[in-house]
Amino acid sequence: MELVAKVDDIGKPAWIGLLVLSFILFWPLGLALLAFLIWSGRMGCRKHRGAGRWVFEGAEEAREQVGRWWHRREREPASSGNRAFDEYRHETLKRLEEEQQEFQGFLERLRHAKDKAEFDQFMADRRHRPAGPPQAPEPQPAA
Repeated sequence: MELVAKVDDIGKPAWIGLLVLSFILFWPLGLALLAFLIWSGRMGCRKHRGAGRWVFEGAEEAREQVGRWWHRREREPASSGNRAFDEYRHETLKRLEEEQQEFQGFLERLRHAKDKAEFDQFMADRRHRPAGPPQAPEPQPAA
């Protein structure tokens, strides 16, 4: 592991050079080194921090910024420059959302009715079956 720490100190170019050299000398060793580099995260787009660790320090912050941007984009569509069209688009999207909610409610009621019909059929079949344990059919003698 001392070798890994030394190569980490040199940085990513050393890992790339070592990877190319290992593929030239013995390709299975190159594959093993490539798997190690991917698994350990040394070949990602991340900053080096500490011995043997590559960490992107702002990952959580960047994820939050993208989330805020995406949600803002969904709620506030960009203006087209034509106020009448923007109002029409807003009303159309609102109507489509309401229709989608109504349709989701319809599907839920439909599923509930289907489940109830299946359950009622099961209960009716259960009431009409014999009370005793089911009997195995008698084996027929071979000819």
